[in-house]
Order: sequence, then C-alpha cells, then structure tokens
Amino acid sequence: MKKVLVAIAMMMGVGSFSAFAAETSVDSVACCQSTQDEYTKIEVSEVPDAVKAAVEKAYEGQTIKEASVAEKDGAKTYKLVITSAEGTESTVIFNDKGEEVK
Repeated sequence: MKKVLVAIAMMMGVGSFSAFAAETSVDSVACCQSTQDEYTKIEVSEVPDAVKAAVEKAYEGQTIKEASVAEKDGAKTYKLVITSAEGTESTVIFNDKGEEVK
C-alpha cells in the first residue's frame, strides 16, 4: 500500500513540474513579441528621400509597398516591404541616413 501512495505522490509531483515549464515558455514568447512591435506603420510618402534613393540604388527595379518607422535614442530606422516586378516581397531595414541595417 505504501508503494502505491509513493507512486501517486511522485506522479503528481512530475505533473506540477510540467505545468510550470509550460507556463514559463509562454512568458518568453510574449516577451519576444513585444520587441517586434516597436515599428509604427507610416505612409510610403513619409519615408525620407535619402532612404528612398538608397532603396532605388540597392534594389533597382523594386518599389516600396509598405513602410514602418521606429525611434530609439533619437535615431530612426525604417522597416520597408519592397516588391519586385514579379511580385516577390522582401523586408529591408534602413536608418534615417539611407544606410541599410543588416
């Protein structure tokens, strides 16, 4: 009888560890998503000319479809969705000086 009670107690303990591990992983996902939401969507016409010129030079023949901006420590970065003539979309990031951020 003692063995049965010990086995049940052990199984209950293992189950609580599993629930704790699952709860921790959910928190880490929420943490990572908040850093990706820094960008605020803007109109393509609001993108600085230096950034537009850099996109035209680096990605010849592609156009800016969507634009978003983020500001950190006084410096702005622009996340741009560009499309090719074939319809292929890419996401690129430039700073406000027109330099691509890798």
